[in-house]
Amino acid sequence: MKQIIWLAGLLALAAVGTGAFIWSGAYNIAADDPHWPLTESVIGTVRDSSIEARLSGIAAPNLDDESLIRAGAGNYDAMCAGCHLEPGEDHSELSTGLYPSPPNLVRDGIDDPAEAFWIIKHGIKMTGMPAWGKSMDDGSIWGMVALLRKLPGLSHDDYHELVEASGGHSHGTGEAHDHADDEHDEHDD
Repeated sequence: MKQIIWLAGLLALAAVGTGAFIWSGAYNIAADDPHWPLTESVIGTVRDSSIEARLSGIAAPNLDDESLIRAGAGNYDAMCAGCHLEPGEDHSELSTGLYPSPPNLVRDGIDDPAEAFWIIKHGIKMTGMPAWGKSMDDGSIWGMVALLRKLPGLSHDDYHELVEASGGHSHGTGEAHDHADDEHDEHDD
C-alpha cells in the first residue's frame, strides 16, 4: 500500500512539475531557437513512424509520364519552390526563416514516391508544410511527385522550360492558373 501511495505522489509531483513547466513559458517556441536534441529526436521519430504507418495502399501512377511531370512543374513552381527551392538556388527568404528547415528538394530529391505523395497531401504539423490535399486532387499531387523525382537532375533553364510548358498552376479542377496574369491584373486596377 505504501508503494501505491508513493507512486501516486510521484505521479502527482510529475504532473504538477510538467504543468508548471508548460505554463511558465520556459520553453522557447521561437523559430530561430532550435529544439533541444531530445525534443528533436522524439519529434523526428514520431513523424517518421506516423508517416510510415500510413503508406500502405498508396500506389503511384506512371511517374515517367512527361505530361504528369510538366503539370507538376507548374504546381511546384507556384506552391513549393519558395520553401523547397528551384534549380540554381541554395536558399530562399522562406527557407531561411523556417524551423525546421524545409528539405532542399533540388539537391536531395525524394526517396519514396508514396511517402512524398502522403506528405504533400496531408502536410506535417508544426513544420510549415501544408496539407495540399485539402485543395488539390490526387492527380495534381502525383504530378508534383513526378516532378520531384526529376528535380535534382534539372538545370535552371530546363526547370523553367517545364514550368513555362506546364500551363501554370492547377488544382486538378481542369482550370490552370497562370500567376503572371495576376501581376498584369493588379497593374490594370
